[in-house]
Amino acid sequence: MKTVCLNFQIHQPFRYRKYRFFDIGNDAYYYDDFANETILRKAADHSYLPANKIILEQILKYKGKFKVAYSLSGVVLDQFKLYAPEVIESFAKLADTGCVEFLSETYANSLVSMADRSFFESQVRAHDDLIEELFGQRPKVFNNTELIYSDEIGDLVQRMGFEAMITEGAKHILGWKSPNYLYCNALNPRLKVLMRNFRFSDDLSFRFSNTGWNEFPLTAEKYAGWMTNLPKEEEVITIFTNYETFGQLQPKSSGIFDFLKKLPEAILKSGKLSFSTPSEVINDLQPVSAVHVPYPISWADEERDLSAWLGNELQKEAFDKLYQLKDRMRNCTDATMLKDWDYLQTNDHFYYMCTKFFSDGEVHKYSNPYGTPYEAFINYMNVLSDFKIRLNAIVPKSAKDQEIANLKDLVNEKTKKLELTETELKKVKKEASAAKLTQDKIAVAAKVEQVKPAKKATPKKPIKK
Repeated sequence: MKTVCLNFQIHQPFRYRKYRFFDIGNDAYYYDDFANETILRKAADHSYLPANKIILEQILKYKGKFKVAYSLSGVVLDQFKLYAPEVIESFAKLADTGCVEFLSETYANSLVSMADRSFFESQVRAHDDLIEELFGQRPKVFNNTELIYSDEIGDLVQRMGFEAMITEGAKHILGWKSPNYLYCNALNPRLKVLMRNFRFSDDLSFRFSNTGWNEFPLTAEKYAGWMTNLPKEEEVITIFTNYETFGQLQPKSSGIFDFLKKLPEAILKSGKLSFSTPSEVINDLQPVSAVHVPYPISWADEERDLSAWLGNELQKEAFDKLYQLKDRMRNCTDATMLKDWDYLQTNDHFYYMCTKFFSDGEVHKYSNPYGTPYEAFINYMNVLSDFKIRLNAIVPKSAKDQEIANLKDLVNEKTKKLELTETELKKVKKEASAAKLTQDKIAVAAKVEQVKPAKKATPKKPIKK
């Protein structure tokens, strides 16, 4: 019997406000709070909450036969805490059913796996600690940012203690092979690899409401039928989509929520299909062969590589300048700086700088707050410049930076003393002014008394004899 492995990605970046050149060194708050709250609330109300409600209802209805997995970034969980705590509560209810698995990923949904091993490990650990704190699960299966995977990354992930990874079933990697099997890492066969079936996944994410698609409209019965008709020897259909597919990428009016409601019944009633979480898949199946991925792949665009984030000079410059700070960040203990450092690494900032304008251009416009990639680059570099100034003050790069930092501390100390002295001086002046005013009032009152005309004596009446 084939099994369907449903996985949903949930991530929202902290978007930056318009940060101008003249803000550098003068304003250390980078975030567009209004945009962040508005976008998160819209996603929660239109997508996350209604989809969670439907999935919970279906899990309870089918008593453990319907199962799903979620990959939530630490950044989106931070935003849920700020703007929509009820979303966390709804995921906790799903976790309590025992039919939902939470995947591991990088805390900031970052590209750190391409930059530094120790920071990669610390971000994954921070993410998994948060998942365990909120939902009582310690993830066993790893989902790297944007499904980025290579033989080396897989080997590292296994040595970090994970049993499996999910990545893209890219044609140029699999060739004639089907993604509908369990594979293993070419360097470290102990790591099992689930390959995303991009056809079934993209049918939901991109084609569902496309009236020009020859399979429109897509019904749950038709979708389940396609799966049933796959070659009988194929074992697992791994579907991985953005959770905003439900209600935003595909609006409610398209019928996507009705599709989600009917999908469990359509799949289970065939008797030839079941649902499994990623952990169940790797426990129940054996890898059919190793999958060789010498260069990093992802699920993005036609190329299925890293060009969506590191494909032009703008992106490479921003990426290199960011991770030039990594050695000093190891010595930084300031909580605010560490949080800003996490958010600077979020992959979306580099995605906004993408200059693809052809087959994938429309995809890169979704939720992009910038008019052009160049605006995105300039704004990000302005923020990064200010962050570097703050870092230099805390963890100087060189003896010269240390001297500058010491002088800055001295100037700040002198400035505070001057401000204190000025405050005291104003207070003394105010008191002196009040005293002088009192004296002036007394003097004026005395003068008034001096110039007052003497009272005329009242003539006495003659006494009558």
